[in-house]
Amino acid sequence: MATQEIKVTANRLGALIGKAGSTKREIEEKTEVSIRIDSEEGIVAVEADDPVAMLSAVEIVRAINRGFSPERAFRLLEDEDMMLDIIDLSDLAGSTRQMERLRGRIIGKAGASRAQIEDMTSTGISVHGKTVALIGLPENIKTARSAVEMLIQGVPHEHVYSFLDKKKKEAKQDMLEYYY
Repeated sequence: MATQEIKVTANRLGALIGKAGSTKREIEEKTEVSIRIDSEEGIVAVEADDPVAMLSAVEIVRAINRGFSPERAFRLLEDEDMMLDIIDLSDLAGSTRQMERLRGRIIGKAGASRAQIEDMTSTGISVHGKTVALIGLPENIKTARSAVEMLIQGVPHEHVYSFLDKKKKEAKQDMLEYYY
């Protein structure tokens, strides 16, 4: 039996445990693992006989820790190619004010920018603390990550949306060529 430990921030433990332990139980049932949570230390231990099941459960725990709702984190189980990618903003922002500005650019007014990127790349995006987490298929993650990095570098939003639009059209063209 293999065990992996993950440190979970105090403010995300409730989301991980769920009402009366429902989320923890659901992760255990869907991935066939055993989870122990030390609420004092914020240490989550995932145990499993199957290393693939353990990795799946660990990724779900990491996604919830990075701000995704459990429902959105469970998307990682929808397809074996689904992945979680985390961009650390702490190296890019020297001050709290810079961090807020970066987060604001990525989220956009009333969440519009984040929603637009999610919609155009079929990914889930969570801007939480000092990170931006992405859930999706590898090719979609690559495009979404590029869009987020463009926003971080200060590229105007409309240019980022044009880039996404171009990528979406290319993907559609590739699909057509694949099937015909």
